[in-house]
Amino acid sequence: MRILITNGRVVDPASGLDRQADVAVADGKLLAIGGTPADFNADRTLDATGCLVLPGLVDLAARLREPGYEHERMLESEMAAAVAGGVTSLVCPPDTDPVLDEPGLVEMLKFRAEKMQSARLFPLGALTRGLKGEVLTEMAELTEAGCIGFSQAEVPMPSTQVLQRALQYASTFGYTAWLRPQDRDLGQGVAASGPLATRLGLSGVPVAAETIALFTIFELVRSTGARVHLCRLSSAAGVALVRAAKAEGLPVSCDVSINSLHLADIDIGYFDSRARLNPPLRQQRDRDALSAGLADGTIDALVSDHTPVEADAKTLPFAESEPGASGLELLLPLALQWGEQSGAGLMRAVEVVSAAPARLVGVAGAGRLEQGGAADVCVADPAIEWQVRPEALRSQGKHTPFGGYALRGRTRHTLVGGRLVHTC
Repeated sequence: MRILITNGRVVDPASGLDRQADVAVADGKLLAIGGTPADFNADRTLDATGCLVLPGLVDLAARLREPGYEHERMLESEMAAAVAGGVTSLVCPPDTDPVLDEPGLVEMLKFRAEKMQSARLFPLGALTRGLKGEVLTEMAELTEAGCIGFSQAEVPMPSTQVLQRALQYASTFGYTAWLRPQDRDLGQGVAASGPLATRLGLSGVPVAAETIALFTIFELVRSTGARVHLCRLSSAAGVALVRAAKAEGLPVSCDVSINSLHLADIDIGYFDSRARLNPPLRQQRDRDALSAGLADGTIDALVSDHTPVEADAKTLPFAESEPGASGLELLLPLALQWGEQSGAGLMRAVEVVSAAPARLVGVAGAGRLEQGGAADVCVADPAIEWQVRPEALRSQGKHTPFGGYALRGRTRHTLVGGRLVHTC
């Protein structure tokens, strides 16, 4: 299909482009940005007056619950949520049921995703078999099957020796390890350690749970040379350590979730299980440090940390409820809100959800708008004000700590490979 997007403000952080221009799409590619060829006849025209024309968003942390929930068609609903939020590429962790530790499972997942002709899916393979932290997976075979990196998801590695071997193997073949920095023993609580957790009688997770893990990871990176992506930083101390590691030249990158960027432990309120998250929400000073780190480039990317949770698993006492929240449809408006409120600006707000995460995934053409490149495009109206109504989310996970919030900015059209996969 030949599509013409007219009168929009084209913003592409990868090239620094920010101007009003028409965008022509043909054969799945961006035919032109401005200066539409005279012989171009569009099959469909999208009027983007007052809208931003952005690269399709790239989300580095989205659980799709497949394999494991095929009977509930979870992959279909979560992919629909992704494109409704302007997300055209997403990375899913390996903590599925069964775990993504076999090439056949990865191939099946990618086949099902490609058959839907929706967002592009980039799986992470398990670092160890069954995520048990004992035996390394066949990383080479998983890479051939389509994995872009290897992770323990939310399961801490029980043995530093096994982690060292994993990083040595990954370094030898140029693979990236995606690690969530949390000490196994100190990370057993349900809320961030502090006055609020004490007052509510909730078991705490100290900042040391993150920093101890970071010290360990950085020492292993120094000795192995492995490339590591740190998933979902949560503390001011963690940001400081990553800043120092990058200044040293260590091959590390990191991200932060929309939850930790916008919320604090006070948002738990009176045991609100919607705010039961992993990592737990920390204090305001941590939130401010995360915002500053994202603005100055210490933190590379902003992620939704999308985790659809069933109603039965959330309607429990706070400490017993399952951690997680839906976020795919909230990633863009919360990124724009952060850019405006923090002073980081529109270009940086778009970069942390497009070009920056695309560089980490390492997929050519993703997260950018360039002539001849893949037509993965998000057309968003930054002026639309709307209220987050969980029941209206396309995801099957209806729980979010942002329920009832008034946000501004919403996706109107999403194109993946030149196909119009979402419009409203």
